[in-house]
Amino acid sequence: METETYEMVAKTFQGLEDVLADELRALGAQNVTPGRRMVAFEGDKELMYRANLSCRTALRILKPIVKFTAGDPDTLYEMTKEYDWSTLLSPDKTFSIDSVVNSDLFNHSRYVTYRVKDGIVDFFKDRYGADKRPGVRLQDADVMINVHIDGNRVTLSLDSSGESLHKRGYRVAQTEAPINEVLAAGILMKAGYNGSCPLVDPMCGSGTFLIEAALIAANINPGVYRRNFAFEQWKDFDEELFESLYNDDSNEREPEFKIYGADISPKAIAIAEKNIKQAGVGKYIDLEIKPLSKWEESPAEGIIVTNPPYGERISVEDMDGLYELIGSKLKKVFKGYHAWIIGYQDDYFKKIGLAPSQKLPMLNGSLECELREYVIFEGDYKSFRREGNTLHTRQEEREERGKKKESRRISDEEWRNNARKKGFGGKDGDREEKRRGGDFKKKRSALEEKYKAKPVGKARRKEREERENRFRDDRKREFRSENGRKKDFRDNNRREFNRDTTRKEFTRDNTRRDNDTPETVSENPLAVRRNEKALKMIQGKQPSIPLMRSRKGWKRGEADNNDNNND
Repeated sequence: METETYEMVAKTFQGLEDVLADELRALGAQNVTPGRRMVAFEGDKELMYRANLSCRTALRILKPIVKFTAGDPDTLYEMTKEYDWSTLLSPDKTFSIDSVVNSDLFNHSRYVTYRVKDGIVDFFKDRYGADKRPGVRLQDADVMINVHIDGNRVTLSLDSSGESLHKRGYRVAQTEAPINEVLAAGILMKAGYNGSCPLVDPMCGSGTFLIEAALIAANINPGVYRRNFAFEQWKDFDEELFESLYNDDSNEREPEFKIYGADISPKAIAIAEKNIKQAGVGKYIDLEIKPLSKWEESPAEGIIVTNPPYGERISVEDMDGLYELIGSKLKKVFKGYHAWIIGYQDDYFKKIGLAPSQKLPMLNGSLECELREYVIFEGDYKSFRREGNTLHTRQEEREERGKKKESRRISDEEWRNNARKKGFGGKDGDREEKRRGGDFKKKRSALEEKYKAKPVGKARRKEREERENRFRDDRKREFRSENGRKKDFRDNNRREFNRDTTRKEFTRDNTRRDNDTPETVSENPLAVRRNEKALKMIQGKQPSIPLMRSRKGWKRGEADNNDNNND
């Protein structure tokens, strides 16, 4: 029997769309199309159940039920009311509404929620009576409806997940500001981790990276820890199908390599132990209380994935010192590793002292962070390159350039067809007489008539040379004129300077030159420096400028007495 296939949407974090798309393709989804914080795909009921159970980077799986356009809240209400809600709800059920609005036509998402709610309730009132209607429930409702408005395009969807899928069900305790489980899994998958090498998190906090890594390495579905999904309340819920998928552990495996976690905080390690035990992956993880400064050796070449403090919600006394220590330990202890570090401030990243091979933008809550990869190799970079190695970013750039070149290449036949369309490359390689829009010769004659005044060939080159020569001549004249003005200015200044300074010049023995006049020469050589204060002090007069207040708060008289005593 052929199953019904329909459109679905998987929501995720910005930056993880490509990873989620790969997950959905691996599950058998069709027409997978990544978007912004979402991936659209097609599949049947079984695929919807599998996506909720298996997708590590999905936040919600939505099933669109009706699409329409609305330019105002009243139209939104009327179009919502027209849908046959009895196929999904009944008066004894409850529902909730979550609205996401990106439109200038609807200013408030809460008002959108109210109008959609009114449309659903009034549908039941008109059909079953004023007192027959489903209830509205904010938490744990039987049916969860998602409203998405982009401009005037409205999509009403059923939320098949219920609580966000990042709430796996294994977290029983947490440290301050733990990383989201979906984001942690996405970072691990971005890093290429699949359990085929050791993994280390030296600042593990509540153990989210460790647990998600263990689930990936053992190929355990992250949804098996949840108590329920919203689709279990739907009228068409297939319990037998869901139970068979939920209990299928045929693809689980035993990890070959250990996962290592440590933290400086005993409290954090105690919380991580509880979460790891709840997830049932304790045998795959080695956990210990250990500050980063105490790491002196590491397991065989593997991967580091960690989320150090950003200085925002969590901080340490010396943030610069922490990131310098991270860089030092990477270079000395974790040689041969690929280190993936998510952070917030570029200034702290610079303290690591290593060039990242990748920078990937990530949202951690409301913080616009970056995920950076550092390739730690033995020796210097030249030796690393001589061995045929390369940083991931440079390799990716080369591959991308190769793809662009390949995409620009066309076959000879395509080239000839394009040439013919443009009026070139006829049967014998000559121009074709006819082109799109009319006869080519007539068009050429019209163009020649239009531009006949413009020189061509040798005449055009000659005109260009003459224009350049005229430009050079103009510049030379301007330069000479400018230099002449500067010379006159210097000569005038020199004459003025000589007149002003003639009377002020003295020989080394302070004797007056012959051209000095008696009335302009002082017996005190300091006078010619225009130092009024020094001159008055020598003559026994007090300076006109009051003394500054000293640190000891001397008064003017005290300062004078002290000066006299010193004399």
